Amino acid sequence: MSDLIVGISDFKISNTAGDVIVTYALGSCIGISIYDPVAKVGGLLHYMLPDSTLDAKKATDNPAMFADTGIPLLFKSCYKLGADKRRMIVKAAGGASILDDTNFFRIGQKNIMAMRKIFWKNNVMIASEDTGANYNRTVRLDIATGKTYVRTSGGEMKEL
Repeated sequence: MSDLIVGISDFKISNTAGDVIVTYALGSCIGISIYDPVAKVGGLLHYMLPDSTLDAKKATDNPAMFADTGIPLLFKSCYKLGADKRRMIVKAAGGASILDDTNFFRIGQKNIMAMRKIFWKNNVMIASEDTGANYNRTVRLDIATGKTYVRTSGGEMKEL
């Protein structure tokens, strides 16, 4: 059993039953887990910003940084391992308002809206989510079971 760590603006995919994909400290960032229960393929994306037009060079160098480039990359990467969009179970966490008490920048909210818009346009349903509020989250995807777990700051790990 091995943990595959997903950093900020990063993603990992796997079809190895012993793998657990983990991302830590989601604040305003969003963590998206996808899993195909038939192919036993899953992936986890940790994106930072909603829209790649903010910085085209960064989007080219690191598409996982943005919702509009990272989400398609996550799905396409899982397809290469045999996943099928119609079977994908999608879960999301993050999008908090951390260090933005006045909610001036609204990065978390913008990230949530970008994700929902992309999924809506592509006819993808989100099975469950833990988004918004003002606390960090850690997300784990167990490839053997397809279960996604979320832990809030100081809280217990719960299934998403």
